Amino acid sequence: MHATPPRHARGFTLVEVLVALVVMATMAAMAWRGIDALARSREIAQVRLAQTARLQTVLAQWEVDLRAVQDSHSTVPPLAFDGGNLVLTRQAPLGLQVVVWSLREGSLWRWESPGVRTVQDLDTERQRGMQQLASRNPALRAFEGVAGWQFYCFWGNAWSNCQSTGGTAQANAGPVNPRPANQAPSGLRVAMQFAEGSGLAGTLTRELEVTVR
Repeated sequence: MHATPPRHARGFTLVEVLVALVVMATMAAMAWRGIDALARSREIAQVRLAQTARLQTVLAQWEVDLRAVQDSHSTVPPLAFDGGNLVLTRQAPLGLQVVVWSLREGSLWRWESPGVRTVQDLDTERQRGMQQLASRNPALRAFEGVAGWQFYCFWGNAWSNCQSTGGTAQANAGPVNPRPANQAPSGLRVAMQFAEGSGLAGTLTRELEVTVR
């Protein structure tokens, strides 16, 4: 009998190894891109969710402020808007309180005073609030990413620009009643434009009820 010579195991050639490495590297790169895209999408969704939740908190605080508007029956109006600042007086445990909402450098800011009992103190606190907001205290920042805003007030039976003094600026078609002196509107409409990259897009319009006590 003749012994059969042993067969030598055939190994991979260098070309085959290189092809396998290229295929594995390509698959790894594709997998990494998918994971990276998923992570980025998740991060963007979380940012938008956080911004939306923060905005809901701001709107809720507005509603709380507007439901507690108090008329001091003086020369100090219960609610006033000058284009950049929404100033109102509201009830507080120790008297009346000045609240200022302000739009500065793409952010909404909110300041509130302690309770006061005289008209002079109301005016003093209002001026102090403007100074505090001008200092850009981070603790007063309520929301970021706002490009602009506009308020419309409901007087009588129609909406008009809150800065209008008698029907020259009109939000909706129809006659606008003259604005009563130092009288708060029964409703407030805010149109807020969001800045690019803020996580929110477009313009938000919200109507809020004003309850004067």
